[in-house]
Amino acid sequence: MSSRADVLAKRARSGLVTVAVLAGLLWAVQLVNVLTGFFLIRALGIEPRELDGLDGVLFAPLLHADFGHLFSNTLPLVVLGFLAFLEGAKRFAIALGASWLASGLGVWVFGGGLTIGASGVVFGLFAYLLVRGFYNRDFKQVLLAVVLFLVYGSLLWGILPQFGSNISWQAHLFGALGGVLAALILKRRPAPSGASRRNAVNP
Repeated sequence: MSSRADVLAKRARSGLVTVAVLAGLLWAVQLVNVLTGFFLIRALGIEPRELDGLDGVLFAPLLHADFGHLFSNTLPLVVLGFLAFLEGAKRFAIALGASWLASGLGVWVFGGGLTIGASGVVFGLFAYLLVRGFYNRDFKQVLLAVVLFLVYGSLLWGILPQFGSNISWQAHLFGALGGVLAALILKRRPAPSGASRRNAVNP
């Protein structure tokens, strides 16, 4: 039991460092962005269906319109990222990467204008944490999903079209789909039965 607690404590420390570095990177990029007259947004935002805007798939989540926009994404990104990291660095990386790429590609194909911000990644991590417990049939993960839904459930309205708004619902929707895909990819496989294990060892 103590060994398992030690592993969880080590993951928690690593998770805190990881999300702190990620948040620090976002704030550092925003500072550079402000000092350069928001040049980075024009150069590295996602321009839907434009080849010049395709690099925004990788860089747009690092960019924000202002410090208010950045702050609104930082807290949920840190909280949800930390919770995802508790399952392991590899799973966190896959969930983060799937959310990041799915959000960006979805915006590039279906978006309506220049798009920036980490909200698609936030939606992806949120969706990942919501559904993974059901895939894994893990009561603790399902319970955590219920708590997260009670706290952040209103976020889900963000995946619906919001006409007349400059909020990219496409980034939210496809980020969430990326999180669901990550949960499916990382679905735990049932442990083999005793007979199956013996056959695997002695084919």
